[in-house]
Amino acid sequence: MEKMCSTLGVSKSGYYKWVQEQNNENSYQKRRKALLARIKWLFVDTHQRYGSPKITHLLRREGWKVSERLVGKIMGEHGLRSCVSKKFRVATTDSNHSDPIAPNVLNQNFKTTAPNKVWVTDITYIPCREGRLYLASVLDLFTRKIIGWKLADRMTTDVVLSALDDAYASEKPAKGLIHHSDRGSQYASGEYRARLKTYKMKASMSRKGNCYDNACIESFHSVLKKEFIYCTTFRTKAQAQQGVFEYIELFYNRKRIHGSLGYLSPVRFEEAYYKTIA
Repeated sequence: MEKMCSTLGVSKSGYYKWVQEQNNENSYQKRRKALLARIKWLFVDTHQRYGSPKITHLLRREGWKVSERLVGKIMGEHGLRSCVSKKFRVATTDSNHSDPIAPNVLNQNFKTTAPNKVWVTDITYIPCREGRLYLASVLDLFTRKIIGWKLADRMTTDVVLSALDDAYASEKPAKGLIHHSDRGSQYASGEYRARLKTYKMKASMSRKGNCYDNACIESFHSVLKKEFIYCTTFRTKAQAQQGVFEYIELFYNRKRIHGSLGYLSPVRFEEAYYKTIA
């Protein structure tokens, strides 16, 4: 070693410092390569729907010590951009009717203490080359889980009733649940009001033209569209049905993490809640 250092004209301490720097650089490169591989895997595993904030959280859960800024930089360098598309809105609320309007019982109080205390529901438009489709969804305000949904080619009372019936069959809520919707003719219809009465639910409706009164279900439909619907071309209604099923039942309810739920999916958040009261 001394002879080599003498031949090269460097000190022993200088040589060892160089070796240490090389080892550190190799270690950094290995870690960066492993980090990139993990980021790519998580990005693909979430169907390219997660940006750097959620990817960072998943990495930290696995034990990585990383900043959101670094994850964002790496994703940007390798073209890993979440497939979020622009908004496109089709009116789905017909409030020009003579049916009774329920009072706004919910009144933007979106905090609740347990599942099946408050449900929120709405209809949204799903584009399809074979013809228009409409999705009626029922969301539990506590777990943010979609507990009932129906996809159909007409925006009728039967569509929202089917989603409600599925939700009730799945959850069997106790008497007094608050059911909140907009003022659409489907929700104000005599048939729908009768079903709420049968299920012993308390009807609540948004104020006219105030989308914030039903913000949670509006938010779900916005996420659904930006992460999936507008990034996908549905050629047939059957394809749309299968795609929506997979997004809601396999991804959104069971896998997609939510900041408001402590970065758990709705199903995992619900499971955690029931464990605490067992």
